[in-house]
Amino acid sequence: MLAASVLWGTTGTAATFAPEVGPLAIGAVAMGLGGLLQALFAAPRIARHRTGLRERGGTVLLGAASVAVYPLAFYSSMHLAGVAVGTVVSIGTAPLASALIERVVDGRRLTRRWTVAASLGLLGTVLLCVAEAAHAADTDAHSGGGGSASVSTTLLGVGLGLVAAATYALYSWAAHRLITRRIPSRAAMGAVFGLGGLLLLPVLLVTGAPLVGSWSNAAVGTYMALVPMFTGYVLFGWGLAHVPASTATTLSLLEPAVAAVLAVLVVGERLPATGWSGVALVIACLAVLTTPTGGGLRRGRRLAARRTGDAVRGATAQRTAGADGGR
Repeated sequence: MLAASVLWGTTGTAATFAPEVGPLAIGAVAMGLGGLLQALFAAPRIARHRTGLRERGGTVLLGAASVAVYPLAFYSSMHLAGVAVGTVVSIGTAPLASALIERVVDGRRLTRRWTVAASLGLLGTVLLCVAEAAHAADTDAHSGGGGSASVSTTLLGVGLGLVAAATYALYSWAAHRLITRRIPSRAAMGAVFGLGGLLLLPVLLVTGAPLVGSWSNAAVGTYMALVPMFTGYVLFGWGLAHVPASTATTLSLLEPAVAAVLAVLVVGERLPATGWSGVALVIACLAVLTTPTGGGLRRGRRLAARRTGDAVRGATAQRTAGADGGR
């Protein structure tokens, strides 16, 4: 999950290297081609489990529709509000949306540990968002714009980021639900993202002409489809087989921190001290969520000791049986 989040965190910065390509085209080529590649990669598994996927067609369609909407909202949010804010809002509020879905639909209780981690992560994302919005307003005011246009554009970007967060939570939940219903992660992710990729193809056909306008634009589109989307979501699917969707979306809070740092180091955006405090809180959130608890460590040690004891007893029994046979 964390490896996938690092890859996703590079998408906003990568998109800045193709300024002639609009956010809809970037989203369509990234998630559209990436989704189709996932379906191709998982084709044998999808065929093998087509009956189970057909029986859960509603969940597959919900996940696919969310996959289609998510990149359009996400990249438009970054285009309007900036790389850091767009990523922060889209990813930072997704854990809350996931928790709400799991609580209402699945009746799942949230642990105190998750609540503490999510609170730290949400506070960190809010600080990042406030820092970037204030910087955007100051920049516009100094350029003679008075700040109002920049603030309204940022707010529109924040709204689209909330749409992205909701759809991200929905397709994460849908994929996790399929996996927990005995559909292998590769088949579940391939079906959901492949169908979502098909839904994005019309958008790509209408908006994607600039992607073939230059080698740099084509390189950005290829990178987005192959690395963060295809590779990242293969890793994401494997992770969903082992953790709930709410935990997965919380772990992905690493993405806005990576995006914010890259926006500063590569794009040249400025991040005030408040923003760096937000990054620190996101890292604290991940530490709380991923550090083994004392009870978990004790259980792990007991299990390891039990397995070691079983192995020793088994080896001793074999040696005894061998000695008896020799006698």
